Amino acid sequence: MCSHSHSCSCKVHNEEKSFPWVNIIFPALMLSVAMLFDLPFYVSLLLYIFAYLWAGYDVLFTALKNILKGDFFDENFLMSVATIGAILIKEYPEAVAVMLLYKIGEALQDKAVDKSKNSISKLMDINPQYANVFDGVKTVKKNPDEVNIDDIIVVKTGEKIPLDGVVVEGKANIDTSALTGESMPLALEEGKEALSGCIVKDGYLKIKVLKLYHDSTISKILELVEHASDKKTNSEKFITKFARIYTPIVVFLALFLAVFPPVVLGDDFAVWINRALVFLVISCPCALVISVPLSFFAGIGSAARKGILIKGSKYIEVLSKTKNVVFDKTGTLTKGHFSVEKVVSFDGSISEEEILENICKVESCSNHPLALSILSACDFKDLKSELKNVNEISGKGIKATVDNKEVLVGNLNLLKENNIDVPFVDEIGSVIYLAKNSKCLGYVVLFDTLKDTTKTGVENLKKLNINTYILSGDSNNAVKKIADELGVVNYYSKLLPQDKVEKLENIIKNEAKNQSTVFVGDGINDAPVLKRADIGISMGAFGSDIAIEASDVVIMDDNLTKISKAINISKRIMAIAKQNIAFAIFIKVLFLLLSTFGLMTMWGAIFADVGVTFLAVLNSLRAMR
Repeated sequence: MCSHSHSCSCKVHNEEKSFPWVNIIFPALMLSVAMLFDLPFYVSLLLYIFAYLWAGYDVLFTALKNILKGDFFDENFLMSVATIGAILIKEYPEAVAVMLLYKIGEALQDKAVDKSKNSISKLMDINPQYANVFDGVKTVKKNPDEVNIDDIIVVKTGEKIPLDGVVVEGKANIDTSALTGESMPLALEEGKEALSGCIVKDGYLKIKVLKLYHDSTISKILELVEHASDKKTNSEKFITKFARIYTPIVVFLALFLAVFPPVVLGDDFAVWINRALVFLVISCPCALVISVPLSFFAGIGSAARKGILIKGSKYIEVLSKTKNVVFDKTGTLTKGHFSVEKVVSFDGSISEEEILENICKVESCSNHPLALSILSACDFKDLKSELKNVNEISGKGIKATVDNKEVLVGNLNLLKENNIDVPFVDEIGSVIYLAKNSKCLGYVVLFDTLKDTTKTGVENLKKLNINTYILSGDSNNAVKKIADELGVVNYYSKLLPQDKVEKLENIIKNEAKNQSTVFVGDGINDAPVLKRADIGISMGAFGSDIAIEASDVVIMDDNLTKISKAINISKRIMAIAKQNIAFAIFIKVLFLLLSTFGLMTMWGAIFADVGVTFLAVLNSLRAMR
């Protein structure tokens, strides 16, 4: 029995199945034996019937089930009527061959889906497995769902915050990327809110629990991922939609052929019923049921070779109709790590290079992500040799002595706490100040830069007349800067996962009937919105396992230009599939007309059908280029 925390993985596990190739191999062997060997009639008949039922039992069962529901006209119904008709006119090999061709088409579709994925089950990796509850004397390890409101929990460096609460003791920098996608560490101290799912990067926290586990932030994210796919547009199989139009036309024409000439013209019923059954057999879309899935299969293979993993043929039609592409910012459009964007000196007595050098000297003693980003921007050697009395203040910065002078390097709060006046600064990004002897001398601005392929990737989408959006957990200034740089008009900032889902749903509501909305993301916090989008695309090289598993398409090397490539590939695949349908229908109509007037034998029709299938298959293989 599945617990709540494992419901995702159980659901996905039940959906996974391997294709039963035995349902193709054994019927094919029986058909071969019956056709190639001179067996007694009843032995051959038994082999044909067994082969037919083995290959087609699921088609027959599905057709019967749909008939009972009042849903007659799909490919299962057409297969059933045509093959039963073939049996009635004693064309047993044709009946078995039709079912086998259909089975092969189904097998090719199944092979297109990546069977190795565990889907959302890896989401459990971000789910805290325990909570350290402080009882006043010692800590006791418990399951998060056993912790009560007002309990005190202890979280140390490297551990996940298991439940929502408020910090009552300690200081720490925490990684909030699981919730906001923001790569900037957040400083927590007494009185500040702590959200579950965040990771303590350095420090020690005592947190008073304010919510039970099932109400916590991380639990809500898990729930969003599990249930968001319930709202996803489930694109019907292309051949199924075609069959709903094609099948009733063919069936009614066959009925007309069986009834109208004998009743109106007084011809022999047996002759026209036989022609009607031949008509049905010829109408069976063998070329379609193998070539259409093969088009998808070949296209998926072609995309995979280009580093684009499409997780199933059902996503291709939806992807081909893309009208909106919605991006996460940090780690998707940007590199996800900070660089020095700007150095400013307030005092003419010190140069910008000296500002950066002094900041680097102090930051050289820290392993904070921002410190490491600053150090990567300079080439100064032996930075630690001149440092004395180093005091790193969690969440604020560093105080140290350099050349017998007190130096502060950190954020605005650090300088204000030390009563240092700071000129007004309006910068986009993270500002790190330098103060010496109680005077603010200047600052550096850190910013997360665009990936090399981002601009081209967005421009390519615009060339396809696709609307672009940005949804981000970052500050408004940071998101606006990226949006302006890319020419993206529609952007939203300071969004939590549930906010992103809400914004995406508003975008989807405004799309036309035959349009799709794609979301592109790379973080754990993107999983719910990836599942909610018509198509979710994740960045595979540096994206989180959760985003990759929750998405429908994975860009394996984080190259954003491949989004437009994926859309173009899907459009090409759909075009080839439609070409196959048009070609097959044309040939079918021609031979159906010939058979109506008795000018086509059954084996002539079978030969023509095999020829059409062969040509359609060759056309499908173009999708591999």
